[in-house]
Amino acid sequence: MKEPKLREIDERAFLRRLTPILGVYAAAMEPPAEQLPGRHTIMERHTTYPGFRAFVAERPCSLPGLNGTVVGFAYGFHGARGQWWHDVVHHALAERGGEEHAARWLDDPMEVAELHVHPDAQGHGLGRGLLGALCEGRPERTVVLSTLERRPDTPARRLYRSVGMEDLLTDFEFPGAGRATRSWAERSLWRRTRRSRSTRGRPAGRRPRASRWTC
Repeated sequence: MKEPKLREIDERAFLRRLTPILGVYAAAMEPPAEQLPGRHTIMERHTTYPGFRAFVAERPCSLPGLNGTVVGFAYGFHGARGQWWHDVVHHALAERGGEEHAARWLDDPMEVAELHVHPDAQGHGLGRGLLGALCEGRPERTVVLSTLERRPDTPARRLYRSVGMEDLLTDFEFPGAGRATRSWAERSLWRRTRRSRSTRGRPAGRRPRASRWTC
């Protein structure tokens, strides 16, 4: 079986791959099936946000001209007022630490909206590679993302800590989550300040190279 390769894809290529991307999301997150159509719509909308950037980890197809099999993906964009996630988290941070505290992390953020690797492809550095590729060279001052609080120690949490992220907002439930979806809404916000030019966006350790891909 061929090894997955990281590829940067533009908005059109992301939308063309949205079905397999959503399949990876479902396998990794195991959400209720009724939530997937809404997630599809959210991902479509995110491609219109400023500074949208996306990478996929794909196993190359043996037939020329065909896309490979998506086994992981990550995307993000420039966070700004008027975006739902940004506004909800900004409000929560301001309530807990004041407006200056919220502005420190969310005035100029790169928001990592989704980062997932199919369970069958985990444990091979794809998540680290996707995160590093996505953040590398970004002009924003901070990088922020949220993750589930299913248990204290998960591969995702270990990855984020290993690249210098730390808890910023814990024991938080996003609005609109009912009792049945509570476990999917309790998240921790992680943040990462931009490093020096020589190391910015480059997590420790080796990661697969990424190539630009627009088809």
